[in-house]
Amino acid sequence: MIGIKEFNKKITSLKNTKKMTKTMKMVSASKFKKAHKAQSSALSYARELTSMMSRLSKTDAQLDHPLMVKPKTVSNVLIVLITSDKGLCGGFNNNLVRYIRAWVNENGAKYKNISFSFCGKRGYMLMRRSATVVKNYEEVTAKPTFAHAITIGADLAKAYETRQFDEIYLAYNHFNSAMSQVPVIEKLIPFDSTVIKQEKAATQNVDYIFEPEPAELFQFLVPKYLNFKIFFSLLENAAGEHGARMTAMDKATENTGELINKYILLRNRARQAAITTELIEIISGAEALKN
Repeated sequence: MIGIKEFNKKITSLKNTKKMTKTMKMVSASKFKKAHKAQSSALSYARELTSMMSRLSKTDAQLDHPLMVKPKTVSNVLIVLITSDKGLCGGFNNNLVRYIRAWVNENGAKYKNISFSFCGKRGYMLMRRSATVVKNYEEVTAKPTFAHAITIGADLAKAYETRQFDEIYLAYNHFNSAMSQVPVIEKLIPFDSTVIKQEKAATQNVDYIFEPEPAELFQFLVPKYLNFKIFFSLLENAAGEHGARMTAMDKATENTGELINKYILLRNRARQAAITTELIEIISGAEALKN
């Protein structure tokens, strides 16, 4: 039977754990607020960028780009998997990895080879033994910057233009709220021109004057579109990570409090049992002396 001293040690340890999880929750809440603000600002920019490209596609100019040329056959596929660098964020990373593995099992027969590039240590650690690793981008998910996206985008554009890969996909956790992140995988390259043309903001029949010419401007915007799409995915991942960690630490703090109350109750019962035993021994001794 566990003694009172052991119960006290457990309660002290749990109280220290509760302080730690509560502090981590507060830190994650602060980081989440900044990441969510950056993600919301980037969303507005994304709409404007897509709207501009949509307006360009409505012109009579001949618009094309190497990143929009579809291959005749698709054999080699690259998946860029974006996860977090740190853990303690619930099923944020594991759910995404499970989703990607299921996608690979379902679609693996269509392609000759499926390779991976990783943004984030957790995804790399979970899949490095079972996947063909092309590149691991380190220190890009904790504090995403547009410079990180430019580096990744340049590598992906080069890999596609040199026909190292026929299609490139982006896999990350789509941010809905602090408590909801949905794993998604979407085709990044080649760009689907029909999606750009269907942008609602570009349905108005307005005769725009472009400077420089639409074809030249389009050549400039396509790499920007690629880089920003990567950057936005990194921002969504960061917001989702801090939201998931905040939720996980809040639940951990709540569970720790319940365990503390449970062990306090068990300790009090053990103390009461010890007192009762001592009283019985004293009374028994007294009765023995009388006789």
